[in-house]
Amino acid sequence: MAIYHFSCGNISRGDGQSATAAAAYRSGESLYSERYGKTNNYERKVKPDSFILKPKNAPDWVMDRERLWNEVEKIEKAKNARLAKHFDIALPLELSNDQQRELVIEFCKENFSDEGMVADIAIHRDDENNPHFHVMTTTRPFNEDGTWSAKSKKEYILDKDGNFTYTKSGQKRSRKVEPVD
Repeated sequence: MAIYHFSCGNISRGDGQSATAAAAYRSGESLYSERYGKTNNYERKVKPDSFILKPKNAPDWVMDRERLWNEVEKIEKAKNARLAKHFDIALPLELSNDQQRELVIEFCKENFSDEGMVADIAIHRDDENNPHFHVMTTTRPFNEDGTWSAKSKKEYILDKDGNFTYTKSGQKRSRKVEPVD
Protein backbone atom coordinates (compact mmCIF):
# COMPACT_ATOMS: atom_id res chain seq x y z
CA MET A 1 0.00 0.00 0.00
CA ALA A 2 1.48 3.34 -1.02
CA ILE A 3 1.78 6.26 1.36
CA TYR A 4 0.76 9.34 -0.61
CA HIS A 5 1.93 12.05 1.76
CA PHE A 6 4.26 11.95 4.71
CA SER A 7 5.81 14.71 6.78
CA CYS A 8 7.52 14.78 10.15
CA GLY A 9 9.24 17.16 12.50
CA ASN A 10 9.73 18.23 16.08
CA ILE A 11 7.44 20.01 18.48
CA SER A 12 9.87 22.34 20.19
CA ARG A 13 9.59 24.90 22.94
CA GLY A 14 12.41 26.76 21.16
CA ASP A 15 10.01 27.32 18.25
CA GLY A 16 7.34 28.64 20.63
CA GLN A 17 5.36 25.40 20.56
CA SER A 18 3.52 23.62 23.34
CA ALA A 19 2.97 19.85 23.57
CA THR A 20 -0.48 20.30 25.13
CA ALA A 21 -1.57 22.77 22.42
CA ALA A 22 -0.28 20.48 19.67
CA ALA A 23 -2.11 17.48 21.16
CA ALA A 24 -5.33 19.51 21.57
CA TYR A 25 -5.20 20.61 17.94
CA ARG A 26 -4.64 17.09 16.62
CA SER A 27 -7.15 15.33 18.89
CA GLY A 28 -9.85 17.99 18.77
CA GLU A 29 -10.04 17.92 22.58
CA SER A 30 -9.82 20.70 25.15
CA LEU A 31 -6.56 20.27 27.03
CA TYR A 32 -5.35 22.39 29.92
CA SER A 33 -1.68 23.39 29.91
CA GLU A 34 -0.28 23.58 33.45
CA ARG A 35 2.88 25.30 32.16
CA TYR A 36 1.02 28.14 30.46
CA GLY A 37 -2.11 28.16 32.66
CA LYS A 38 -4.54 28.03 29.77
CA THR A 39 -6.90 25.68 28.01
CA ASN A 40 -6.24 24.87 24.38
CA ASN A 41 -9.46 24.09 22.52
CA TYR A 42 -9.67 23.43 18.81
CA GLU A 43 -13.27 22.72 17.83
CA ARG A 44 -13.70 20.48 14.80
CA LYS A 45 -16.85 19.79 12.77
CA VAL A 46 -15.77 16.16 12.39
CA LYS A 47 -14.28 14.78 15.59
CA PRO A 48 -11.01 12.94 14.98
CA ASP A 49 -10.68 9.27 15.90
CA SER A 50 -8.01 9.71 18.56
CA PHE A 51 -6.29 7.26 20.88
CA ILE A 52 -2.96 6.54 22.56
CA LEU A 53 -0.67 3.51 22.26
CA LYS A 54 1.79 2.92 25.07
CA PRO A 55 4.93 0.83 25.35
CA LYS A 56 5.04 -1.94 27.94
CA ASN A 57 7.19 0.04 30.43
CA ALA A 58 4.98 3.13 30.38
CA PRO A 59 2.69 3.72 33.36
CA ASP A 60 -1.07 3.68 32.81
CA TRP A 61 -1.39 7.46 33.34
CA VAL A 62 0.07 8.04 29.84
CA MET A 63 -3.34 7.01 28.46
CA ASP A 64 -4.68 10.36 29.78
CA ARG A 65 -3.74 12.79 26.97
CA GLU A 66 -3.84 15.92 29.12
CA ARG A 67 -1.66 14.40 31.84
CA LEU A 68 0.74 12.84 29.32
CA TRP A 69 1.63 16.11 27.59
CA ASN A 70 1.69 18.09 30.85
CA GLU A 71 4.17 15.54 32.24
CA VAL A 72 6.28 15.91 29.08
CA GLU A 73 6.25 19.70 29.55
CA LYS A 74 7.45 19.17 33.16
CA ILE A 75 10.24 16.66 32.43
CA GLU A 76 11.72 18.79 29.64
CA LYS A 77 13.37 21.69 31.47
CA ALA A 78 15.29 23.51 28.74
CA LYS A 79 13.83 26.70 27.26
CA ASN A 80 14.42 25.26 23.79
CA ALA A 81 13.50 21.62 24.60
CA ARG A 82 12.30 19.21 21.95
CA LEU A 83 8.99 18.09 23.46
CA ALA A 84 7.79 15.54 20.91
CA LYS A 85 8.15 14.28 17.38
CA HIS A 86 5.19 14.56 15.02
CA PHE A 87 4.26 12.65 11.90
CA ASP A 88 1.46 13.45 9.44
CA ILE A 89 0.60 10.60 7.07
CA ALA A 90 -2.06 10.30 4.35
CA LEU A 91 -4.29 7.23 4.29
CA PRO A 92 -5.46 5.28 1.22
CA LEU A 93 -8.94 6.32 0.08
CA GLU A 94 -9.80 2.78 -1.01
CA LEU A 95 -9.77 1.50 2.58
CA SER A 96 -12.81 1.63 4.86
CA ASN A 97 -12.59 3.63 8.10
CA ASP A 98 -12.07 0.38 10.06
CA GLN A 99 -9.32 -0.76 7.68
CA GLN A 100 -7.64 2.64 7.92
CA ARG A 101 -7.75 2.46 11.73
CA GLU A 102 -6.26 -1.06 11.70
CA LEU A 103 -3.49 0.11 9.37
CA VAL A 104 -2.73 3.09 11.63
CA ILE A 105 -2.61 0.93 14.77
CA GLU A 106 -0.34 -1.64 13.14
CA PHE A 107 2.00 1.05 11.77
CA CYS A 108 2.20 3.01 15.05
CA LYS A 109 2.59 -0.07 17.20
CA GLU A 110 5.43 -1.44 15.06
CA ASN A 111 7.25 1.86 14.58
CA PHE A 112 6.60 3.72 17.84
CA SER A 113 5.08 2.00 20.88
CA ASP A 114 6.94 -1.30 20.37
CA GLU A 115 10.13 0.81 20.16
CA GLY A 116 9.50 2.46 23.55
CA MET A 117 7.65 5.65 22.64
CA VAL A 118 4.15 6.70 23.59
CA ALA A 119 2.18 7.40 20.39
CA ASP A 120 -0.71 9.87 20.56
CA ILE A 121 -2.73 9.32 17.38
CA ALA A 122 -5.53 11.28 15.70
CA ILE A 123 -7.15 10.15 12.45
CA HIS A 124 -8.70 13.10 10.59
CA ARG A 125 -11.53 12.51 8.15
CA ASP A 126 -12.98 16.04 7.83
CA ASP A 127 -12.20 15.95 4.08
CA GLU A 128 -13.37 12.64 2.61
CA ASN A 129 -10.79 13.02 -0.16
CA ASN A 130 -7.94 13.49 2.32
CA PRO A 131 -8.09 11.00 5.20
CA HIS A 132 -4.86 11.24 7.16
CA PHE A 133 -3.47 10.71 10.61
CA HIS A 134 -1.28 12.64 12.99
CA VAL A 135 1.05 11.00 15.49
CA MET A 136 2.85 12.73 18.34
CA THR A 137 5.50 10.64 20.05
CA THR A 138 7.41 11.17 23.24
CA THR A 139 11.14 11.72 22.85
CA ARG A 140 11.98 9.82 26.04
CA PRO A 141 11.33 6.14 26.67
CA PHE A 142 10.36 4.77 30.08
CA ASN A 143 12.57 2.79 32.44
CA GLU A 144 11.51 -0.67 33.61
CA ASP A 145 10.02 0.92 36.76
CA GLY A 146 7.80 3.28 34.71
CA THR A 147 9.85 6.44 35.30
CA TRP A 148 11.10 8.63 32.45
CA SER A 149 14.44 7.58 31.02
CA ALA A 150 17.18 9.88 29.76
CA LYS A 151 16.62 11.45 26.35
CA SER A 152 20.12 10.44 25.27
CA LYS A 153 23.30 8.95 26.62
CA LYS A 154 26.98 9.33 25.87
CA GLU A 155 28.72 6.48 24.11
CA TYR A 156 32.52 6.45 24.04
CA ILE A 157 34.25 5.69 20.76
CA LEU A 158 36.67 2.84 21.27
CA ASP A 159 39.44 1.47 19.09
CA LYS A 160 39.51 -2.10 17.73
CA ASP A 161 40.97 -3.34 21.04
CA GLY A 162 38.27 -1.72 23.17
CA ASN A 163 40.40 1.20 24.39
CA PHE A 164 39.25 4.81 24.51
CA THR A 165 40.16 7.03 21.58
CA TYR A 166 41.07 10.66 22.14
CA THR A 167 40.72 13.99 20.36
CA LYS A 168 43.76 16.18 19.59
CA SER A 169 43.03 18.11 22.80
CA GLY A 170 43.12 14.91 24.87
CA GLN A 171 39.37 14.47 25.45
CA LYS A 172 37.80 11.01 25.17
CA ARG A 173 35.90 10.74 21.88
CA SER A 174 32.18 10.20 22.32
CA ARG A 175 28.87 10.54 20.54
CA LYS A 176 25.32 11.15 21.62
CA VAL A 177 23.05 8.10 21.31
CA GLU A 178 19.28 8.37 21.54
CA PRO A 179 17.52 5.39 23.20
CA VAL A 180 14.58 5.64 20.79
CA ASP A 181 15.16 5.86 17.08
